[in-house]
Amino acid sequence: MSETHPSRRTVLGAVAATAAAPLLAGVPAARAAARRGDLLFVSPWKGTQIHGARFDPGSGALTPLGPVGDAPSNWTARHPAKPLLYVGGSEDGGIVHTYAIDRTTGALTPTGAPVRTDAGGTAGGGVSYLGVDRPSGTLLVANFEAGLAASLPLAKGLPGPPVSVVQDTGSGPNPRQNGPHVHHVTIDPTGRHALVADFGVDRVLVHGFDRSTGVITPGTGSYATAPGSGPRRVLFHHRGRTAYVLNELSGDLETLDWRHGALTPRQRLPLDSDAFTGTKSGAELALSGDGRFVYASSRGENTLVVFAADARTGLLTLVQRIPSGGLKPWSFTLHRGGDWLLAANQASNTVTVFAVDRTRGTLTAAGAPVPFPAPACLTFLDR
Repeated sequence: MSETHPSRRTVLGAVAATAAAPLLAGVPAARAAARRGDLLFVSPWKGTQIHGARFDPGSGALTPLGPVGDAPSNWTARHPAKPLLYVGGSEDGGIVHTYAIDRTTGALTPTGAPVRTDAGGTAGGGVSYLGVDRPSGTLLVANFEAGLAASLPLAKGLPGPPVSVVQDTGSGPNPRQNGPHVHHVTIDPTGRHALVADFGVDRVLVHGFDRSTGVITPGTGSYATAPGSGPRRVLFHHRGRTAYVLNELSGDLETLDWRHGALTPRQRLPLDSDAFTGTKSGAELALSGDGRFVYASSRGENTLVVFAADARTGLLTLVQRIPSGGLKPWSFTLHRGGDWLLAANQASNTVTVFAVDRTRGTLTAAGAPVPFPAPACLTFLDR
């Protein structure tokens, strides 16, 4: 298991040595790349432009296309079938913007009206997550600053006004937990529950969800994480009886039993090595397509961490801890084919491509990190 970490000088030096990709229209190589591979959208946190890239799933090559659209981006998600990109903005009101995607060039064109997710209130921005529940045709929104979760119906792919907004209350012991801060919303495998990870109150709240209407109904159940842990992500295993909760502030990953709308703790594992003494910061969480491996990122130790999931129990075993190829891996994404993982290293302005060993789950860096400005979210539009 590798525990070698790149220094900030080494990472930033590598970035500086490669100039950022210019606009698509002025670069023949970029125009050629636009005709092959899958489109990847790279958005910064509280940024003003989204960058595009082409990814070749045969070789793992990542080719920047430069800025493809102006957008006040925090987080992005794509429609599961249409060439549409949803962008959670940083403006007050928790605004969701929709962009039509040019499949050839990656250019983004605003379409439809921007939608507020605070039900007309005065909530701040800080949309920390967007996700589509495909069976119900609903866009799920987590607003970190406002401490709320919202659901927006999708009509021909375009989001309408929220059909539900659920406001959290409370706080936690950490100075960053001065109020509710919703970080993630996901639907359970039955489609009857919406789970909300609230970083600010150290709870995963269990609400009702109606797939016929897309409405989230405030529930009375919740799972209390450790005080000051800051839950950030919730992930269900394909088998439906196990959930994983990634805690940002305590930098650990919990395995929980999921039965009859209730979470019961079973296991808690650290993301960072025993030698790490810095500030912990768990960031992203994903499950392999076959359900055999769970991937997480640590912005504290600047690593990607691989766990094997027991097929019967869902319990996790550490497989690998590897440097993310940069600083502060804010998020990552698994390519649909399962052979590649791309990590967004926000503080070092790079995206690193990793080859995935689908038998063992392990990661191997595939080439040098590719420069992008402050990448925080990576969203594929697959061919």
